[in-house]
This record gives sequence, structure tokens and C-alpha cells, in this order.
Amino acid sequence: MTFELKMLVLSIALGLIQIVLASHAASLQRGYIWTASSRDEAMPPLRGVAGRLARALQNFVETFPLFAAAVLISHAASANSLMTEWGVQLYFWGRVAYLASYAAGVFLLRSLIWNVATLGIILILLSLV
Repeated sequence: MTFELKMLVLSIALGLIQIVLASHAASLQRGYIWTASSRDEAMPPLRGVAGRLARALQNFVETFPLFAAAVLISHAASANSLMTEWGVQLYFWGRVAYLASYAAGVFLLRSLIWNVATLGIILILLSLV
């Protein structure tokens, strides 16, 4: 398995971790009865860490398909290179740092870290040109 595919697997694991963290944080705030319910009633937005974890997860869900597609296309095209290795690392570690900074409520730095992860996707795509 290539390094890029290994980083893709790690990114999937990161996504699963984010789902668990966001889910448990929401359950702690709203109660496990709500978690087990059909959730038909409108609820106020999540606050604090639970809200930040939910938003970080939503952002991951928005970027991960682009990352996965770029990795799989570069793999299929046998375009793996130093640039793709840097790209997958920037994406993965950027997403780890993004999650930590968002959960901690760090102002501005979170947005800059998002740019690092996005640059990772761009590097992978540039390797295809």
C-alpha cells in the first residue's frame, strides 16, 4: 500500500473519531434520551465544545470527499511523488490541528490551519498536471 493510501486510511479513522467526539458531546449536552430518540423535535443549536465539534465534523465532511478523490485519482494515475506525499501529510495533520484548535475555540489560527489542509489537496491535484 502506498504512503498516500495509508494517509487516506488514517484520514478515514480521523473522520470516525470526529463522529464519535461530536456525537458524545451532543449527547452530554442534550441527554442520552435525546440521542436515543427519533429527534423529530427542533432543538436549539449546540453550544460550546459540542457546537464546535459538530461544526468541525461538518467541515471535515465537506473537505474529505475532495481529498479522497484526489488521492485515489493520483493513485490510479500512478502520479505518486514527493508532492503527493507532502499533500496527504498537510491535509491529515492540518485536519488534526484544525479539530484541536476548533474544539479549543482558538480564534483565527483555526482558519489558517484550514488553509494548510486545503493546500494539501491542491498539491495532490497539482501532481496530476
